[in-house]
Amino acid sequence: MLQVTRKDPSESVENLVRRFNKKVQQSGILVMARKKRYYEKPISKKEQREVAIRKRARREQKTREILGLK
Repeated sequence: MLQVTRKDPSESVENLVRRFNKKVQQSGILVMARKKRYYEKPISKKEQREVAIRKRARREQKTREILGLK
């Protein structure tokens, strides 16, 4: 669990919440929680790597089409 303490007694709650949100994003807790939200079938690392490569290639192709580079 991440904890954020006040730097000084006069620090506003908004600043405290902003620093907490920044720490949460940097730690990657939300990303992990979203991934584990639903059950995924276990697949091998090789399959995960292949899926990631296909996704990356598809994304690059879309950006090329949008930019008109083909």
